[in-house]
Amino acid sequence: MLFNKPKPKRASLHVKKGDKVVITAGQYKSVEPREVLKVDAIKRRVIVEGVNLRWKHQKPSQQNPKGGRVQMEQPIDVSNVLLFSEKLGKGTRTKIELVEGKKVRVGVRCGTKFD
Repeated sequence: MLFNKPKPKRASLHVKKGDKVVITAGQYKSVEPREVLKVDAIKRRVIVEGVNLRWKHQKPSQQNPKGGRVQMEQPIDVSNVLLFSEKLGKGTRTKIELVEGKKVRVGVRCGTKFD
């Protein structure tokens, strides 16, 4: 008898694709803002521009007949990033508020609206 696997739960995350974030832990910890390239809500991982770089070896193909090595960003945990606030000049935690019937991400310390 076949059993259906339960669908993985999609987490609600505090970052979205295109957001400016600050890395708070690990080798790439810094105050300089970087852009989020991709978000995986099921695995709670994000890919951030220029962070967690690894070499990918590519086989020769029609488009790339020589093959070679390419540096690519790898995912990091979403708990290691904070949204960057222009007002504070550093990362800030966020909370959800209802503004005119819509959910909006708001900085806890600065009150900046991110949506």
